[in-house]
Amino acid sequence: MGNGSSSHGKHHDHRRPDSRYASYSGPASPAYSGPASPGAACQRHSEPPATARSEGGIGGGGGSVSRSSSFGYSRALQHKYGIIPDTFRSIAQEKLREVGLESSNLIVAVDFTKSNEWTGKQSFGGRSLHAIAPGVANPYEQAIDIIGQTLSAFDEDNLIPCYGFGDVTTHDSGVFAFNEGQRPCNGFEEALQRYRAIAPHVQLSGPTSFAPAIEAAVRAVEESGGQYHVLLIIADGQVTRSVDTPPGVFSKQEQDTVDAIVAASNYALSIVMVGVGDGPWDMMEEFDDALPQRNFDNFQFVNFTRVMASSRAPEQRAALFALSALMEVPLQYRACTEMGLLGRTMGRMPPSVPKEPPPRVRAADAAAARAASLAAATMPPHLNPDSAPNPFGDPLGTPSAYTYGAGSTAAAADAAPASGGAGAGGSECPVCLLYPKNTAFQCGHQTCEECSRQMSNCPICRAPVTMRIKLYS
Repeated sequence: MGNGSSSHGKHHDHRRPDSRYASYSGPASPAYSGPASPGAACQRHSEPPATARSEGGIGGGGGSVSRSSSFGYSRALQHKYGIIPDTFRSIAQEKLREVGLESSNLIVAVDFTKSNEWTGKQSFGGRSLHAIAPGVANPYEQAIDIIGQTLSAFDEDNLIPCYGFGDVTTHDSGVFAFNEGQRPCNGFEEALQRYRAIAPHVQLSGPTSFAPAIEAAVRAVEESGGQYHVLLIIADGQVTRSVDTPPGVFSKQEQDTVDAIVAASNYALSIVMVGVGDGPWDMMEEFDDALPQRNFDNFQFVNFTRVMASSRAPEQRAALFALSALMEVPLQYRACTEMGLLGRTMGRMPPSVPKEPPPRVRAADAAAARAASLAAATMPPHLNPDSAPNPFGDPLGTPSAYTYGAGSTAAAADAAPASGGAGAGGSECPVCLLYPKNTAFQCGHQTCEECSRQMSNCPICRAPVTMRIKLYS
């Protein structure tokens, strides 16, 4: 899942292993084949007693682990951590430290399935959940920001592998890295920045399976030498179940996800699944507490929409979301410690290797790099916008009333000349030379929309960009 050098072993070797997925959980832990009745695995456990849910309680938990283990875990340990109750009322960093959390490495996996286009109908004003707009953080941005800030104090090298899944290049069989060369993001700030840069260019698809993201996280744990990791999966829907799947039978995506969660309990890995959008979330809530085949309860689900829809102040909602998402992490970390999972590797890898970013993302990156290079070049004095007329002539086209960025619609319409001069370089964007010019700056010069997003100064006259105007032919 990400590459990068650090003292903690996050520099990953992505050579494809000889073994297949079924073997990466280790020969002593056979792959989970599913219950005789799939409903049994999703049967909701009753709420733990109040005493087990008290502030700071550690030893609670219901449900035993029926599967025998050859890793040397006692039944008492498996019973103790089989179902971890939602224990803490506060997830402040000092509370995490109190329970012994010393180091945690964050991994982020983002859902790019097609349903993101409509599952914000009620919860996000009908917009795509991946919509990027100035001053308005979408649910994915909010989740990365809140969890990233909370866990950043525990990530010593501050490297965050970030992945996407469910797009046209991965579907339900893999993940792609946010950065080329599978380079991890440097802190949650870069993770946010990178998400915003790639989201407009990823082609959404499907179906939905969390197994590839979990496999990639297991690979990261193995490559780090068994360091403790938290996998943050942010998704707009639960695992795909087609209408022709018979009752009492798992779909392929459901079975793959169940198998991956169970196999991941052999590693120092916590899985936090954050549901954004309108849902439904019934199956994810059942997965949270109803997989007794695991060595410890390694999966936590939180309904982001429900938490953030409360009437509390924004800061309180953010704190409540962090609480809901991370309340089981201290006990999961302690379970990994007592079971000897920290610092242990299996010597096996999941078969899939994270892919490079999708082609459209790489093309946008190349355009942005060219734009940055052009913007950094020193302009001749005679092209100073304060002292010389535009030597390239007036730009083409008449702007529409659709604008974004600073300024009003009327001001935007007045800002771009409507004459049909030659423009700079014909109809192609003068920066990337790939896409047609369809966005004008307040100075009148034009680029494609993709390049315009990267510009702080006009690439032609160097005037600071205060307005971007979408053009329609």
